[in-house]
Amino acid sequence: MKFKILLILVCIGVVSVAGCINDLNSSDNSSGSRINQTYENQSDSTGSSNSSLKPGHYEASGYCPHVVDGDTIDVESVGRIRLVGVNTPEVGQSGYQEAKDFVTSMCLGKTVYLDIDDAKHYDKYGRVLAVVYAGNMNINQELLKRGYAEIMYIPPSEFPKGLGNL
Repeated sequence: MKFKILLILVCIGVVSVAGCINDLNSSDNSSGSRINQTYENQSDSTGSSNSSLKPGHYEASGYCPHVVDGDTIDVESVGRIRLVGVNTPEVGQSGYQEAKDFVTSMCLGKTVYLDIDDAKHYDKYGRVLAVVYAGNMNINQELLKRGYAEIMYIPPSEFPKGLGNL
């Protein structure tokens, strides 16, 4: 009797592990393409098409319920996101509110799309490092372009210093 119970538990364990490995392998392809298909079919508030965005570019997406500051947001089912390659002013510094207001207007209450840094997934505070897209806009690049952020390059990173031509 004990042998049968042990055998059943071992079988359950093997099936569980096999299912997890299969889920990990399939999520690399299926969820990424599902995200891309959804994103490519959406348009921004001006009604323009997102066809210029590259397929296979996003690893995750989710609803943004909270903007922490100009370079940190929360994304449901992903966690706290640190916008990679940029640094915005901290509370009390000149430009803080402008940067936070811009990110809030672009991300809060919307689905955002994340290109997670493949070279380094997390910063020293445990935040996911990513380029964030809302509508058809690269938020990281737009912060730099509008002068709300400075370049912050900390290797290793899959993204070039200044974010190049993402």
